[in-house]
Amino acid sequence: MNALNITELMHTLGAQARQASAVMAAAPARARADALRALASRLRAQSPALQAANAPDVQRARDAGLAAPLVDRLKLDAKAIETCALGCEQLAAMPDVIGDILGMQEQPSGIRVGRMRVPIGVFGMIYESRPNVTIEAASLAIKSGNAVILRGGSEALASNTALAQCVRDSLADAGLPPDAVQLVPTTDRAAVGVLIAMPEYVDVIIPRGGKSLIERISTEARVPVIKHLDGNCHVYVDAPCDIAMAVQIADNAKTQKFSPCNAAEGLLVARGVAADFLPRIGAIYAAKGVEMRACAESAALLRAVTGATVVAATEADWSTEYLAPIISVKLVAGVDEAIAHINRYSSHHTDTIVTTQHQHAQRFLREVDSASVMVNASTRFADGFEFGLGAEIGISTDKFHARGPVGIEGLTSLKWVVLGDGHLRK
Repeated sequence: MNALNITELMHTLGAQARQASAVMAAAPARARADALRALASRLRAQSPALQAANAPDVQRARDAGLAAPLVDRLKLDAKAIETCALGCEQLAAMPDVIGDILGMQEQPSGIRVGRMRVPIGVFGMIYESRPNVTIEAASLAIKSGNAVILRGGSEALASNTALAQCVRDSLADAGLPPDAVQLVPTTDRAAVGVLIAMPEYVDVIIPRGGKSLIERISTEARVPVIKHLDGNCHVYVDAPCDIAMAVQIADNAKTQKFSPCNAAEGLLVARGVAADFLPRIGAIYAAKGVEMRACAESAALLRAVTGATVVAATEADWSTEYLAPIISVKLVAGVDEAIAHINRYSSHHTDTIVTTQHQHAQRFLREVDSASVMVNASTRFADGFEFGLGAEIGISTDKFHARGPVGIEGLTSLKWVVLGDGHLRK
């Protein structure tokens, strides 16, 4: 496709999405729930066909020499399809928030003023590798009464095309416009450049992928972007704390899975508990092959652990997202220094404190400037499903509109509504 044709294609998709979004916003909750249930049934019925469509994508990825973790993300097996179907059913069963009126209060003039929750309109979803995102984004768009334009990675085009067709057929079954969910049919990167520069059609862009993708979208977009660039998350082990609990949390936050953005990358330890805590967590990390990049004080305690891989930390380590079996370790004087370190070096994604001191916990919650802040819990809980959102479209470290896991409410806006009975301003 030449540039003119790509621009024309994207503007056509945008116009169709805008038209469909008006219908979706007015659609009754029952119709949107019916579409989601129809989608769940269709995914199960077409599971063999969907896996067949996915197989060439996976083989091409292997032939191209993609790393094993990237190939795994591409796989659409029976279990992954069933998970998508269950997610659709869970969303269908959740209460509908569209049209809810919040905080209605009568004013001295006699008018009543509140705010109504409404769909955003049209969002663009740009993502890599994972075909299940096609269903996650589409199902959330349907539940929230929006329209979405999907632009998946070239490595998953066949898989995404098959999944998007399932969604469109399910919308039609429920009497809703199929154009509420559209997949960009070209792998040309120029299509992304047009999509993120169509404010007349697209209200918000949500990128989900590697840092380079998100940086590009954030720099070039002419519409608002919901994003996070890094997941440099921290576990702070306070004095006093339950040492056994701290060991379990620091272990789970780092090693339950290394690649997610909510895995811990930094471990801060109060000096008052370091001698008891560090050898115990160090032994676990050593057994699991985790490299510890430690400050001089913590290194002295960790190097005594049999089999531990301890490297002297550099300044860069404090702000690095490893997404690997590596963690930075630093001793701090207490909660003041821990909060200061996190606010300086973290990516403002998710940070947790392990403590038995209520006052320290409250200060951590108030003063740590991150999208999710936790007490005595693993950072791995920073997830839309775990937070009870049903599903998530992504995680936001922005401070405006949506912050943290973005679910249904994150795809809505609030508008003011005023109820009167012939009231006139005097």
